Amino acid sequence: MSYQLRPMTLADHSALLSLMEQTPGVVVRDADNLDATARYLLRNPGLSVVAEQGGHIVGCLMAGHDGRRGYLQHLLVLPAHRGQGLARQLVERVLAALAREGIDKSHLDVLVDNHGAIAFWQHLGWQQRDDLLRYSFIRSGNPQA
Repeated sequence: MSYQLRPMTLADHSALLSLMEQTPGVVVRDADNLDATARYLLRNPGLSVVAEQGGHIVGCLMAGHDGRRGYLQHLLVLPAHRGQGLARQLVERVLAALAREGIDKSHLDVLVDNHGAIAFWQHLGWQQRDDLLRYSFIRSGNPQA
């Protein structure tokens, strides 16, 4: 199948929420709201990408950086479009965009029980880190933040 990859825009937000809701294991959180997405895209112009087929968004990958390291988030491909290389195309496009920004090293988080994602990232050559732990702090106390 042929896909059109293009930069994500704020106009894609409702389609992205729908994509998240259709993806098993993904929970839409408060931080996925329109305002937060607008801030993220403004802060990281041209780094997040969507894949379209027939005018419908069937995949996406959000990315940003802090000036030193890149961060990949929300790699989503609808189940009917998996196994066709689309996720790899999204990753390659985002990593190339990060490289143009001078970013050589990137990170991502994978839930420990998401075995499909673990296998995918390992297949692409990503290495699991065993030398650090991730800590989070939620100022509001809202676990859905």
